[in-house]
Amino acid sequence: MKHIVQFFYIIWQWFVALPVFAVITLFTAVTTMIFVHWRNSEWLHRIQQFWSRSFFYLLFVPVEISGTENIRHGQSYVFVSNHQSMADVFLVYGWLPVIFKWVMKQELRKIPFVGSACAAAGHIFLERGRTKSVVSTVKKAESVLHDGVCVVIFPEGTRTRDGSVGRFKRGAFGIAEDLGLPVIPISLTNCYELMPKGRFYAKHCKVRMHVGKEVSLTNFAGQDEAISRIREEVIAGIGV
Repeated sequence: MKHIVQFFYIIWQWFVALPVFAVITLFTAVTTMIFVHWRNSEWLHRIQQFWSRSFFYLLFVPVEISGTENIRHGQSYVFVSNHQSMADVFLVYGWLPVIFKWVMKQELRKIPFVGSACAAAGHIFLERGRTKSVVSTVKKAESVLHDGVCVVIFPEGTRTRDGSVGRFKRGAFGIAEDLGLPVIPISLTNCYELMPKGRFYAKHCKVRMHVGKEVSLTNFAGQDEAISRIREEVIAGIGV
């Protein structure tokens, strides 16, 4: 019986959910590009949030959010999150209650409409492995981190292959350190079970996002100690 239910769930995804989501994606992308001068407006962010949330609505996936009370209104943050699957983007974008910019892979810019919309929204593209690109990314991130606008980074750099939390790279923490901004860890749970890397359909399960308490890098002896501690916070928040 379980296999039959999963079969029809996959059919629903491919022939109903995916086409509807494609239409919502196109609408959101075009709207974002048209109203590019209002990229940091609350109303445009709400439209983008609805796009993200519709991913879960169409899949009938329950979402549980906790810890958003740890975010101070009007404060800019560097958010760092574990990276389990492509669903992470929709979960964070849909329910993180701040206006923020992603630091994302340069390859995503090539996706029709979506890449152009991301550029119009002010998200920051990183070409991995190139020093010039890293420096440029840091400068762009620092230019948007004011008046409560935040950035979100997956410090592992890529999606996990086995569900575990990988090593954190330094980029996000360098930005926070340079600007004296607090870091907030985000812990995502069950996104790997929902849709791991390499699988192109979802398996029904509840997903969770826990927003941790802000961490000041000045409380640590060095950046390595801070990175280790924040990674531990991310891991501890999984499943909370």
